[in-house]
Amino acid sequence: MPQTVFPWRGGNRFQLLIDGEQFFPRLLAAIDAARSQVELELYLVEAGACAERLVDCLCHAASRGVPVRCLFDAFGAQRLGARLSARLRQAGVQLRLYNPISWRRGVRNLYRDHRKLLLVDQQLAWVGGAGVTDDFWLPEPSLSHWHELMVEMAGPVVADWQILFEREWEACVDDCAWRPYIHPLAHLPARPLPGDGLGRVAYADARQHRDILHSLLRNLGHARGRIWLATPYFLPSWRVRKALRKAAQRGVDVRLMLSGRLTDHGPVRFAGHRYYPKLLRSGVRIFEYQPRFLHQKAVLVDDWVSIGSCNFDHWTLRFNLEANLEALDPALTAALAASFESDFVLSREITLDDWFARPLGMRISQRLWGWLDRLVVNLMDRWR
Repeated sequence: MPQTVFPWRGGNRFQLLIDGEQFFPRLLAAIDAARSQVELELYLVEAGACAERLVDCLCHAASRGVPVRCLFDAFGAQRLGARLSARLRQAGVQLRLYNPISWRRGVRNLYRDHRKLLLVDQQLAWVGGAGVTDDFWLPEPSLSHWHELMVEMAGPVVADWQILFEREWEACVDDCAWRPYIHPLAHLPARPLPGDGLGRVAYADARQHRDILHSLLRNLGHARGRIWLATPYFLPSWRVRKALRKAAQRGVDVRLMLSGRLTDHGPVRFAGHRYYPKLLRSGVRIFEYQPRFLHQKAVLVDDWVSIGSCNFDHWTLRFNLEANLEALDPALTAALAASFESDFVLSREITLDDWFARPLGMRISQRLWGWLDRLVVNLMDRWR
């Protein structure tokens, strides 16, 4: 398929939704009200109360004659279960799986669809980092276990999200859709001045290019006031780390909001700790979120916003399909800044004194998992 670098589009409406209590009821209500189409692309889908509610809505939409298409990652949806999968298919929902797991594919099993996208009636879209598990949302009133963001969109940018979904939907017919084939990156669109409803689709594609990363690096390099970045898995590439350090050294307010002890991948957290000393010495401030597991993936650079599925770690950028909304919309910028400020208050700031005072057990874990991560990265680089 030909390359696509999506342009900036104005005239959109964006709404930041924080945690499953805000976004899941809106997602389900939109599916219930759908009249012409529903498309859903997800990585993590697990049987439970959340999945039951979603499957109910999708099946009811299909029974009303609404075309419903679901594209789930074959690895991330392993725990959806045969019963819920059968319910979807029996109701007339079209279900495709990205890169089915097979021992014959070896390391190619690592290629995964990590995007999270819902499209309804070609009028509304949602993108962010949420999966469909009980950790993200339970139907009864309760605080979700995982802290997450989604963005609701209406306007011209929805058509671009539709194009992105269609590309992957059609590609999954091909048994080799996951096979990597990197094209040279076309030029990114020039960054316009901020304006109401201004946004674009940015993505990473194992068969194409990584404009989502190039756009981040460009904005980090031009930052003048602030860089606030939230990610649950802090394993950034060397270029991202260098850009963060350089920005802090020229006086930019650089803050990282990362997961604390509440995480689903402790070894990944320990592996990322090895980057702390150099960043802290450069003036980067590091916060570890305390109340729950921080799962959100969001970047705020001056007025520029990027929210979606991408963790900007070296694993993601080698193997995953990712998708983020980039925006220069003042209202969305203000909403994300307010969310960051609230989360900083609930976080523990890590200093160099904290780093040198860490207990022996943590030092051993950091050394072990950091060494293993470097070994894996070197092997992946050699394989590519």
